[in-house]
Order: sequence, then structure tokens, then C-alpha cells
Amino acid sequence: MSRTLLLKHNRFMERRTPIRLPKESVDTNESYFETSILTHAKKRFAWLLFLMLSATITGTIITKYEDAFSAVPLLVSFIPMLMDTGGNCGSQSSTLIIRGLALDEIQFRDIFRIMFKEFRIALLVGTGLALINGLRIFVMYRDPQLAFVVSLSLTATVILSKLIGCTLPLIAKKLHLDPAIMASPLITTVVDTSSIIIYFYIATRIFACN
Repeated sequence: MSRTLLLKHNRFMERRTPIRLPKESVDTNESYFETSILTHAKKRFAWLLFLMLSATITGTIITKYEDAFSAVPLLVSFIPMLMDTGGNCGSQSSTLIIRGLALDEIQFRDIFRIMFKEFRIALLVGTGLALINGLRIFVMYRDPQLAFVVSLSLTATVILSKLIGCTLPLIAKKLHLDPAIMASPLITTVVDTSSIIIYFYIATRIFACN
């Protein structure tokens, strides 16, 4: 009985939203427990391999800016905070967009309206987080320049991550991919790499002027 209800629910959701799951993605008609471990692994391996290889870019970028580490060792300690905040912001936006797509509330044609709205949200959120974090850094380290670099990087990271988070699910839908499978992990990888580039670009520019 429960199996029949699940299949009916899945067919209803397929009619409700035009999102298509790729063959290598998750088939919602398949039971989690009835699907073999090997099948689960095969479906997830390709994306995880791609994302793992993409993540090596972050290490390459960090290596490139070793001189900045030497000049201001404290810069390294803020990398996890920037990457985590960016990833969380991107995930927030993508979750809302994926839900909107599933409910047929959002269409690809709305992409620019969504981007403009998310930009304004990100500007408010990023500014608030940057002010609090900048004050914290200044109180702890008495270094206004460091506080400015981290705060400016944080604001830029929040804005970029929210824009990425709201656009990738829409692009995934347009390409007939499952946003939940493709967009969420890809957002983390793209945001991590972007936040590192932004951070060290701003840091090298500002500290080089002194």
C-alpha cells in the first residue's frame, strides 16, 4: 500500500514540476532500501569525483599566495570562516530556489528578477556580517587593516555565493538535471574557490599599498 502511494506521489510531482532527473542521478521511483549499495555508489561517484578534482583548484590558489601568508600569517586563520559562510549563504539561496522550482513557483525566465532580489538580500546580510566580524577582529587583534580586508572579502563572498546559489539550480533545471543532486555540491566547490580568490586578491592589493 505504501509503495503504491509513493509511486502515485512521484507521478504527481513529475506532473507538478518540469524538473527531470538525469539517468545517473537519483530515481525517485526506486526505494532507498531496495536499491543495492553498488547502485547507490555508482550514481553518486561521478559527481563526487568531479567535485573532488575541482576542489584541488583551491589548494593551487592557496599555494599561489604563499607570499601573502608570510607577510600576514593571520590571513590563513580566516579562510575556514570565509569558505563556510560563503557555502552556507549559497546553500540558503539554492534551497529556496529548489523549493520554488519543485512547487512550480519559479521559472527559468525569472532568473534576472531572482538575481536582483538575491543581490539586495546579500548586500544587507553581507554588510551586517562584515560589520560584526570586523569589530570582532579589531577588538581581538587591534589591526584595522586586517579587519577591513576580512570584512570586505566577507561581503563580496556573501554576495557572490548568493548569486551562485540562486542561479545554479535554475541552470540545472534548464539543462534537465536534478538541481538537488547537481547544484548543491557544485555550489560549495565554486563558492570555496571564489572566496579564496576574492580574499587573497583583496589582501594582496591592500597590504601591497603599505
